[in-house]
Amino acid sequence: MGHILCFQYSGKLLNQFYFYTPLPENIEEPWKIVVIDALVKMTSLTSFGRYLICKHFLLVCCYPFYEPISDENVTVMDTNFTDIPVRLYLPKRKSKSQRRAVIFIHGGAFVLGSCKQKAWDFLNRWTANRLGAVVVGVDSLYQFPVSYEDAMSPVKFFLQDKILAKYRVDPSRICISGDSSGALLATKATQLVQNDPKFKNKIKAQALIYPALQIVDTLTPSYREYAHGPILPMDFAIKIGSLYLSKDKALFQAFRENQHMPHGSRHLFTLVNWSTLLPEKYRRNHIYTEPILGRHNFSYPLLLDSRISALLVNDSQLQSLPLTYILTCEHDILRDDGLVYVSRLRNAGVNISHDHIEDGVHGAISLMTIPFYLRVGIRIGEKYISWLDENL
Repeated sequence: MGHILCFQYSGKLLNQFYFYTPLPENIEEPWKIVVIDALVKMTSLTSFGRYLICKHFLLVCCYPFYEPISDENVTVMDTNFTDIPVRLYLPKRKSKSQRRAVIFIHGGAFVLGSCKQKAWDFLNRWTANRLGAVVVGVDSLYQFPVSYEDAMSPVKFFLQDKILAKYRVDPSRICISGDSSGALLATKATQLVQNDPKFKNKIKAQALIYPALQIVDTLTPSYREYAHGPILPMDFAIKIGSLYLSKDKALFQAFRENQHMPHGSRHLFTLVNWSTLLPEKYRRNHIYTEPILGRHNFSYPLLLDSRISALLVNDSQLQSLPLTYILTCEHDILRDDGLVYVSRLRNAGVNISHDHIEDGVHGAISLMTIPFYLRVGIRIGEKYISWLDENL
């Protein structure tokens, strides 16, 4: 089946190579980016009915799975927390004190990926070895609200005193982290547990790598500038993002036109308004226009839900958040989500560190192992782990 599929779409793939979008001049290893970009764009050309097949084709090409193989430094095992699959990384070297811990939720727009795939396994293994920390890789797929609940459940399970004691984790030195859509779930998990008396003060830090934090406005400057990629073109992002909520094609089209928000939602726009929250250098010459309200005859209350758009919380809810690290990439349609959150957290008085990767592309850390091994992914992983080592 795989050989037939590769042959069937080889023409489309070649077309994408021929008609590829020119890359920014500062992109490192451009030929690798062109190959990955072509694979993604080929998948984005498919209809909703054929999308699931192409999704698996993309996974085979870009995200090979990796078995839970222990090494001389880390014991790796697959288990379940409240029936949700997790992968545990337990350092082997002895420690007289309790260990730090990192809960990592992988990206993939809620419909792609697994913590068992090689790049995320590599990152979590690297984190455990470098920090001498217990790392929990959480799997989270499927449509909302299942993926949200699947992420929250193992986080709460792990934060129980008896579970932390079992793995000798210091309850005051725990970080919740994630990349892309996983960073959204990490953001919401942090917001949730910080306001839950049972878990208060157990989260010392959150670390978010090119986070996806809002679906209110699909005409931010970064959406406009990088609508055709690299790596994450707008149509592909919106297609798999809308699948998280519904299979309704009308919703996908409304997202593309920035006409998806319902009547009565205008009061939320100030929470994501890039014209006031983005630094001037990223606004450039773009003119702000509000999303168009109530244009379509459908009703999706979830569009107003902060579990979908984590930026839709007020400043008072942000003030209690822990030490925060956010990494954004320049060549990424989600760039402005992270930059707006940086501004809002600083305005709320949260202690925040921010790294912006000028030659960075979306998904880089999920592409830092074979067959692609992007050096920018390794640099991002190094920055993330170094911050954790210094601050957790």
